[in-house]
Amino acid sequence: MRRAIATVIFPGFQLLDVAGPTTALEIAERFRPESYELMLMAPGGGEIESSSALKLTAGQLQGGPFDTIIVSGGDVIRSMPAFQEILAWLKRVTSRRTASVCSGAYILAEAGLLDGRRATTHWGNSEDFARRYPKTRLDAERIFIRDGDVWTSAGISAGIDLALALIEDDLGPEIARRTAQQLVVHQRRPGGQSQFSALTELGGRTGRFMDLIEWMRRSLAEPLTVERLADRAAMSPRNFARAFSAETGMTPAKVVERLRLETARRAVETSHSPLEHIAEATGFGDSGRMRRAFIRNFGQPPQALRRLAR
Repeated sequence: MRRAIATVIFPGFQLLDVAGPTTALEIAERFRPESYELMLMAPGGGEIESSSALKLTAGQLQGGPFDTIIVSGGDVIRSMPAFQEILAWLKRVTSRRTASVCSGAYILAEAGLLDGRRATTHWGNSEDFARRYPKTRLDAERIFIRDGDVWTSAGISAGIDLALALIEDDLGPEIARRTAQQLVVHQRRPGGQSQFSALTELGGRTGRFMDLIEWMRRSLAEPLTVERLADRAAMSPRNFARAFSAETGMTPAKVVERLRLETARRAVETSHSPLEHIAEATGFGDSGRMRRAFIRNFGQPPQALRRLAR
């Protein structure tokens, strides 16, 4: 039985949010014919202009039921009437699962579909999203997240990662692997969004902690406790932890780990230094602990990343 996949767009949608997942599903269909029925829908239907001014022709929002609904990201409030119509439609339509790409998570959250659930969105929206939707347990580090029958993905190209996961869920890992090969992408992308985020480079939303983060980067081999960081910032530990998290969207401990990971990965990929030396210089203490952190964050051990870099 073909699975009805309804992709929802609106004025100002991001073109790759639609093209990426749709292409992945189309390729999977080649390997397993009659698996998917792909539909593109929008409030009112007709020609819908994307954020790049290119247009796609969509049908009107239908009543379903659907196997899967995928809500595109983009400028979600360019047309408030379209935004409100999608919200009302999501609240009454039935589907086996619902997904969003990038800022499409705002639409799911506004419809109440992410209340009490784990979700992700583009790293650049994480602070704003967390403030607007406190009932959602946002994990801005993840490329995509499945929580029950609701799936969310990170920014733009992560829609392909999401689609590959949907394909694996439907048709198994072999079809997903062959689809990824045709797309010339990883079936499971190593690492999380932090490798693309500029927050720690900027020192936070306003740059308030820029000097502190630069000092942290130079002091990775030393113990970097909240108490020591707070003393360096001339703040109490409690106030520092709260202010730092508000500025960067991450806890001090998370930023310390990220800085260590970034520095260690750069050394692993660009130098011939023994892994034990790199682990000591970046504050991991030993290569075993660094290896576990690499697998947890990048999906691969240091040795594999060094081989790929070469």
